Amino acid sequence: QVQLVESGGGLVQPGGSLRLSCAASGSIFSISAMGWYRQAPGKERELVARITSGGSTNYADSVKGRFTISRDNAKNTVVLQMNSLKPEDTAVYYCNALVLSATPIRRLEVWGQGTLLTVSS
Repeated sequence: QVQLVESGGGLVQPGGSLRLSCAASGSIFSISAMGWYRQAPGKERELVARITSGGSTNYADSVKGRFTISRDNAKNTVVLQMNSLKPEDTAVYYCNALVLSATPIRRLEVWGQGTLLTVSS
């Protein structure tokens, strides 16, 4: 079994910064991609940022230039650094990983439990 545990959500003022972290644990052989999605009230879940094991990244247009995703392959962690936050960034943020589990050997898509970010003055 593989689990993702997120941390770092909270309340921040517009223009502020926040850092989200996610750690994967369990029977992991490898992780091909890790990412962050978000879901605002009344809206569908959307991709925020994604990073492959090789370091290739892609971002939603709405966060380009403001958010930076990074990962530590050795520690199976991913971090989302969010700067210049806007009220429209308010959402529940979910960590996601595409995992090849070790026991049993199979491909899994794993989600974290979500962490709430509120951007408000």
